Amino acid sequence: VQGYDVIGAKQTLYLAGQTSVDGEGNIVHAGDMAGQLGQALDNVEAVLAKAGYRLSDVVQLKYFTTDIEAFREGFGTVGARLAEVGCVPTSTLLGVSALFHPDIMVELEAIAVK
Repeated sequence: VQGYDVIGAKQTLYLAGQTSVDGEGNIVHAGDMAGQLGQALDNVEAVLAKAGYRLSDVVQLKYFTTDIEAFREGFGTVGARLAEVGCVPTSTLLGVSALFHPDIMVELEAIAVK
C-alpha cells in the first residue's frame, strides 16, 4: 500500500518506540527477530487498546531494524497477524546501525485513525 486518503476520521493516534519489552520494561526475545517483532506488535496492540483502537485501525507502520535480512525472515507471523484483522497499512522498513539497547533488533512506529 503506497498511501491512504483518510476522510472523515474523528481521531488519530500516533505510536512510537514500540520494541520487544515486557510490561516492566525488561527486554525479551534477545537474538530472536521473530519473537521481537511479535512482542513489539503486541505492545502496539496494547497501546491501541488503551486508547480505544484496534489493530485494523492502523494505517501506517514504520519498522526500524538493525538486521534487515533477519527482519525479512522473521516477518511472516507479523504479516499473518496483520492480514488476519484486515490491516493493510502503508509501511516503511529502515535499516539502522543501532537502537536504544544492543539486544533490541526492531522498533515500530504506527499511526491509527478512526
